[in-house]
Amino acid sequence: MINITIQNFDDDLKNRLQKRAESYGRSLEEEAKEILRVVLTENAMEPLNLALAIERRFAHFGNFELPTIPREPLREPPNFEDLYDCT
Repeated sequence: MINITIQNFDDDLKNRLQKRAESYGRSLEEEAKEILRVVLTENAMEPLNLALAIERRFAHFGNFELPTIPREPLREPPNFEDLYDCT
């Protein structure tokens, strides 16, 4: 096994981790290991799907529709031939 030292760990995060560990009946170290295990195995099992990640990220907002953005036709590309016409 390997030991990990986390320097300058925010006190608020440590307190939140401690409360979470207590709620699950684990030590601080066991809770940190469990969080890392869950996160790392979850990412290893599922391929990255950006659309699904965005959907999960904003799921707590509930169902809502984004307004449709009106589209305009593309403009004509610039013609640089006139700039270099030296004849």
